[in-house]
Amino acid sequence: MGPKHQLCVKFHRAVELIGGRWTGAIIQLLMPGRMRFAELRGAIPEISDRMLSERLRELETEGVVDRRVVPETPVRVEYELTAKGRALEHALVAVGKWAERWVTLPPAGAEANPSREARQSAKASRPAAEASARARR
Repeated sequence: MGPKHQLCVKFHRAVELIGGRWTGAIIQLLMPGRMRFAELRGAIPEISDRMLSERLRELETEGVVDRRVVPETPVRVEYELTAKGRALEHALVAVGKWAERWVTLPPAGAEANPSREARQSAKASRPAAEASARARR
């Protein structure tokens, strides 16, 4: 007897594609129209040039984003959503409404994404805390 619920392969692939880090932000920013690389980078906090390039390439390969080279001096590269990308608008609006209702943000000044140093410090102190807990048992 097979499983009661099965994962839809196409659904899973779609969620993996648009659920990648920064991908939703890129798609949302491109909804109103074309943007240049530097505009996208400036609008997405903490994204690196390398990560933005990777995500744009992935979205271009999937047919979600179109890369347009404008032959001017200097050459200008712009990105825009294809029809396939624009078709995500209703889904992203639904996710946005869900987020407004259910997602809570950390208090101002609290780190939502701890720094590398903070994570390493916490990791380094973990063995000592675990040893202390074992000693108390």
